[in-house]
Amino acid sequence: MTMTRTGDAWMPADEYGRALPKFSVNLLVRDLSRSLSFYQQVLGASVRYSDTDFAALVLNGVDFMLHADHTYDHHPLHTRLQDGGKRGTGAELRVMGIDPDILQQRAEAAGAIILQPVANFPHGWRDVILEDPDGYIWAVGVPLNK
Repeated sequence: MTMTRTGDAWMPADEYGRALPKFSVNLLVRDLSRSLSFYQQVLGASVRYSDTDFAALVLNGVDFMLHADHTYDHHPLHTRLQDGGKRGTGAELRVMGIDPDILQQRAEAAGAIILQPVANFPHGWRDVILEDPDGYIWAVGVPLNK
């Protein structure tokens, strides 16, 4: 794993790893700074920590991570990361409890890609579907009242 950060990390990697819940998300991104902007400005995530290699974020009470591509240069995924295409096709990251109308306004203001504008759906959600800078798909919304 190639690191570009200078100085010490916010906590030892093994300590952070052991503290993660039984299910967590780690997204590999081309440009950590650009992705942080999307996650903060559009989705409203808070940043627990970030450097040039890694970011620990919290969205609606859920911890998740971003790793810059270069940190996976010794990982089996490295070759796949080089193709330049959109990532995450076939996976939809869903978050309940964030107002999709407000989120769509923030996405429009930030120039983010809106794959599907806010609408009410038969699955019982009012949601919006967005794409992050690397192509990961986020469906964010609230439950519909009966």
